[in-house]
Amino acid sequence: MSVHQLLAVGLDGPAHYFTWGPIQISLANLVVIAIIVILFVLAIVLPFPKSKSRP
Repeated sequence: MSVHQLLAVGLDGPAHYFTWGPIQISLANLVVIAIIVILFVLAIVLPFPKSKSRP
């Protein structure tokens, strides 16, 4: 089995949706939003690099 066959994704099927009351979101959008939130939190939590020599 080649890499191209492992990474092949069929996009002709219906999307998967989650529904919470009046809110409906696709799984793909939910994953993208989760990644953005994780990156935002990491950007706030991780310290900036500091120089070791201070005057």
